[in-house]
Amino acid sequence: MDLYDYNTVKRILSGHGFTFSKALGQNFLINPDVCPKMADSLSADEHTGVLEVGPGIGVLTKELCSVAGKVVSVELDKRLLPVLDETLAQFNNLEIVNDDVMKLDLHKLIAEKFDGCTSVKVCANLPYYITSPVIMTLLESRLPIDEIVVMVQKEAGERLCAQVGTRLAGAVTAAVNYYADSETLFDVARDSFMPSPKVDSVVIRLKVRKDEKYKVNNEKKFFTVVKSAFSQRRKTALNSISNTMGISKKDLTEIFDNLGLDLNIRAEKLLMDDFIHIAEKL
Repeated sequence: MDLYDYNTVKRILSGHGFTFSKALGQNFLINPDVCPKMADSLSADEHTGVLEVGPGIGVLTKELCSVAGKVVSVELDKRLLPVLDETLAQFNNLEIVNDDVMKLDLHKLIAEKFDGCTSVKVCANLPYYITSPVIMTLLESRLPIDEIVVMVQKEAGERLCAQVGTRLAGAVTAAVNYYADSETLFDVARDSFMPSPKVDSVVIRLKVRKDEKYKVNNEKKFFTVVKSAFSQRRKTALNSISNTMGISKKDLTEIFDNLGLDLNIRAEKLLMDDFIHIAEKL
């Protein structure tokens, strides 16, 4: 069964009365080069467990089942369950979980489903509308996973993999950098999907750190400072933090002076240590 063939996919979906949901950001891959490259990038073996989010019709799932010992795919749309039963019937190392990944107890799921696996990885073609929430949930939950390989909208991927302190950096850039090392693997053109989206995509890798790279005494305050600094990108970081957190500009000016920071610096020019030091001084 060729899941990359447009007519085959159309026949399968029609047979199950399936129609695409714009609300769920459903665009299915028909480029045969993408999913094998994603699966191979994991360096998985029979001892590896892979968690997939949003399998669609199973085009990536099929490749993951071929390289990993156990694959668990979380699919929100119950209409796709009979489709997946048909497209992935040959694999006995796969389990489909019909649920919302944002509401699941992922620690419990990993402990139960990947018992005996020496490593657990995440690999997914993420719907654009939940890219950042899913990635941040995976990272903030401090799950026992080694890496995250995901396809995302190109603009989102550039921000996720940007260097903190550069023009492309945003709050999510600093957040990802806090937990993982990021890299861009390869681009994916918009015509690789059916239906074709209006933007190109990119596959990125986040290598989750086992040891803490940054020493932060109060993580909640640190992330509040980061989000506040980027909340009003056209303003200076000082004004944005002051306005968003309700801190007097006088007190914040003193902190910036003590840290040797330009009072007119914008958030995208601040480094990780700058955010950490500002949070510590508040």
